[in-house]
Amino acid sequence: MSGHDSFTAVILDPAGSTDHAATYNAFVKYAVALSIACFIILTSLCLFAFGPVGSIFYGFGGLIVGLIVLIIDVRIGSGNWLLSGGVAVLFALFAAMLVS
Repeated sequence: MSGHDSFTAVILDPAGSTDHAATYNAFVKYAVALSIACFIILTSLCLFAFGPVGSIFYGFGGLIVGLIVLIIDVRIGSGNWLLSGGVAVLFALFAAMLVS
C-alpha cells in the first residue's frame, strides 16, 4: 500500500529543487512585501500619534494609498519594489514634515 502513495513531484523531480526554489522565491517576495507594509503602517501610526490635529486624514490616506500600491507591486511581480518602496519613502518624508 505504501508503494502506491508517492507524490507526483517526487516522480517528476526526485531532488525537489524546483519546489524548493519556488518556495524560497515566494518566501522572499512576501517577506519584503510584509516589511514594506510594516513600514507604511508604522509611519501612519507615528503620524496619528505625533502629528497635528488634522493629520489623521493624512495618516489614513497614506495608509490606504501605500497598501494599494504595495498590492499592485506584489501582483506585478517585477521584484525590484520601486513603486511601493518609493511611495513608502515619500509618505515617511511627508509624515516627518508634518510631525516636526
